[in-house]
Amino acid sequence: MMPPIVTSLLAFIVPGGIIFLAALGFLRPRDLPPWVQGFVHALPFIVLAFGLFFGWFLSSSRLILSLIILVFADCAVILVPPTETDPKSFGQVMFSAAAFLVPLNLLALSLIKVDPPSAWPGALRLALILFQPLLILAIARSDPAGVAHVFQQPLVPIREGAGWTSLSQPALFAFSLALVLISGRYAVDKNPMDGGTVWALLAVFVAFHKHHEGWSAANFFSAAGLILFLTFLQAWHQRSYRDELTGALGKLAYEGAVANLGKKFVLAVVGLDQVKQYGNLHGKSVSDQVLRLVAPRVMAAGGSGKVFRLAGEEFTVLFSQKTAVETLVALEHIRKAVEHMTIYLGRHDRVFERVRSSRPRSGYEELVITASIGFAETGNAGASLDLVTKAAYRALYDVKGAGGNQVKRGSVMLEPRKPSLAETGRIVAYSEFEHS
Repeated sequence: MMPPIVTSLLAFIVPGGIIFLAALGFLRPRDLPPWVQGFVHALPFIVLAFGLFFGWFLSSSRLILSLIILVFADCAVILVPPTETDPKSFGQVMFSAAAFLVPLNLLALSLIKVDPPSAWPGALRLALILFQPLLILAIARSDPAGVAHVFQQPLVPIREGAGWTSLSQPALFAFSLALVLISGRYAVDKNPMDGGTVWALLAVFVAFHKHHEGWSAANFFSAAGLILFLTFLQAWHQRSYRDELTGALGKLAYEGAVANLGKKFVLAVVGLDQVKQYGNLHGKSVSDQVLRLVAPRVMAAGGSGKVFRLAGEEFTVLFSQKTAVETLVALEHIRKAVEHMTIYLGRHDRVFERVRSSRPRSGYEELVITASIGFAETGNAGASLDLVTKAAYRALYDVKGAGGNQVKRGSVMLEPRKPSLAETGRIVAYSEFEHS
């Protein structure tokens, strides 16, 4: 099992980072193989068509609006030939405005609540995005020098000729701000769409930065759109099959897993002993943060078991084709992993984990957390999932009643088979026997 930090890093890199690096490698201004050129030329239309369709079908105004922003950015770049250098020319003004507004708009879309495109908030955002280029276009036609002053004004004095990019300082500030804030959101929430937006912003930056060197901006805008589209599908799948709070597998994934379990499996229920108490004392926000911190430890220590969160402060772990003896080590690892966590409650009800050897600041409250685990197996009798689940919960309640922080195996109580009418010894009519 990979460490949580490696898993998180891979989740951030795939697919956004892979697509961005591939774009850097293959979309440079050089002769592409003939069999690739047709696909590259068609890529913007393919990405736009699929992105708009799935964005509407799956009710994602964020994806739709992000693609529209990229289309407007591409149109702004088309207005600026690579040979044009006058900063107050109409094309350069539109270029500077687009380079400043695109990252800020993508940042805004990552911060606001996601609404269906048919809802009035989604329609209002669409109107605001459509209004921006029209407003800049109208002002730039009448007063290009004034618009150039706004979007090209240096924020920090530098020596002439020392600049490393054709982008203005306000545009660089906008890109930096968007990258930092969206990266921070991804680090906290692990939303694939935020991770994809980081890579899409880098692709958009390359499109603007390398445009005057002859690179095709449209290709990198297409790469950005492809990243947003694929990470949207990733986020949609995660919302459907994973618990939004903890990242563990959710109810749909559990239903799919139990449908293919077979007759030999072990089911364990991991209950966090103090979470409900912390929720009552400090509020639901604190208990949710504790669950979010503990979940990766449970998943990392679970070995071959699949970890699900179906409700409350409990995790369900399924071990397919395993016996109770084979899973005992993994369950003990889960218990110890939770017990060894050092969690603190800080200011503003913020819950965080620290290294056990480090000393917390004064005023911080340590939140002790332990896990009670009950588990059961099908056994030779091939007990049903319902009976195994009941046995695991009985063992869990026994552990909690004994003080918690233990692992206990539950005994499956097979229901007695109801005898048929032919086995009762009483005389029955033939028709009754036939239907017994």
